[in-house]
Amino acid sequence: MSAQSGAAAAGFGLLSREEAKALADRMLRLSAADQTRVHITSESHGNTRFADASITTSGDTADTELTVTATVGRRRASASTNVLDDAALKRTVELAARLARLSPDDPELMPELGPETYIASDAFIDRTAGLTGDARAAAVKRVVDAALEAGKPAGSVFVAGYLEARARTIAVATSAGLFAYHQTTDAELSVTARTPDGTGSGWASAGSRDWGTVDPAALGRVAARKAVASRNPEALDPGLYTAVLEPQAVNDLVPLLAGALSARAAGEGRSAFSKAGGATRLGERVVDERVMLYSDPADPNLRGAPFDNEGLPIKRTVWIENGVLRNLSYTRFWAQKQGKQPTGAPLLGGLTLAGGARSTDELIAGCPRGVLVTHFFYIRSLDPRTVLQTGLTRDGVFLIENGKVVRPLKNFRWNESPLLMLNRLEDIGRPEPTAAGRMMPALRIRDFNFTSLSDAV
Repeated sequence: MSAQSGAAAAGFGLLSREEAKALADRMLRLSAADQTRVHITSESHGNTRFADASITTSGDTADTELTVTATVGRRRASASTNVLDDAALKRTVELAARLARLSPDDPELMPELGPETYIASDAFIDRTAGLTGDARAAAVKRVVDAALEAGKPAGSVFVAGYLEARARTIAVATSAGLFAYHQTTDAELSVTARTPDGTGSGWASAGSRDWGTVDPAALGRVAARKAVASRNPEALDPGLYTAVLEPQAVNDLVPLLAGALSARAAGEGRSAFSKAGGATRLGERVVDERVMLYSDPADPNLRGAPFDNEGLPIKRTVWIENGVLRNLSYTRFWAQKQGKQPTGAPLLGGLTLAGGARSTDELIAGCPRGVLVTHFFYIRSLDPRTVLQTGLTRDGVFLIENGKVVRPLKNFRWNESPLLMLNRLEDIGRPEPTAAGRMMPALRIRDFNFTSLSDAV
């Protein structure tokens, strides 16, 4: 088990390890089901929204929620509550058991896990958990001041955005003797700047377990400069163009590839990683040989979850190495059926796309002609068998010529697969933090499919 005591979490009004264990034990004692699992989340959350250089809303919440999963024979069901008195706990346990008895048999039912060992994931950062309303307001002022200063060439830019910080403790306990406890924090700040004439829009975002690594003023400057630079965009005919995707644009797409790594979908012929006769593409090269995709809860740049909602340990897993598919994700049921070890979902342990060392500017400098994309929006799946997606560009699209950004472009709709585009990789940058538990690089992709124009700014 993790050696963390829960003292840090308790200091911010969250359940300590001892408190979570005592609460879980109370629930387990109340249950008369054949098997019982208790999942506890104790969370504090603060958010501040701002627009037109003013804070529009700000609030803080704190809550503890318990979910009881009861198994009766081969039937299983869950019930939840955030009321912690004895009567409410008893009602919740009884409701879960009653719902289980009313449920159909589950042919894929797996027994609850017993004691497990977890890797240490130091994911609780005090200064993130302690980001008060006053501290958030001060950060917003830094964003706005920097954006207004950087946006002066266009006049008074309109600045809006959202800042949130969350501290959480998670515990899982079972009637088979398992107890898991984890502490985590995350913060995210996004900012949009618009020019007074309404033709230019810029955006920047950053997220981390550690608020101290987020620079609000830098985000404000980036958003405002993009807004100024994107004024009066010109149309470029849709088509196949070399695209330089900034790290946040890559962060919009690559996790969708990680979500497609299901071993079951591959084995049942429903996946981009399927082969005839129930075989999979494990061991085959599936993307450019420079690509490495991995999860690792212990990585200090990721600090992911060391277990899932069932208490299954999450460990370092290399999904793609030198372009070769090394692992697929296995649920406990599918792992048992296939004689494999379960992995849990790829995104739980954090996610890094690695393989290069260049900056975004260096990728631009190496592009004779192409399209620079800030980020993507309104993404929807088209075909799970190729991981094909569709969506829009947003808040800054620019034409690149002879290694330089030369003019702003109107937004595009696009159809593209993160898997297929990584087979058309021209160059890959160094990973940068894009969100809590995410490290993504800029990419230069050949023949990115921009399918139509969008008049949205």
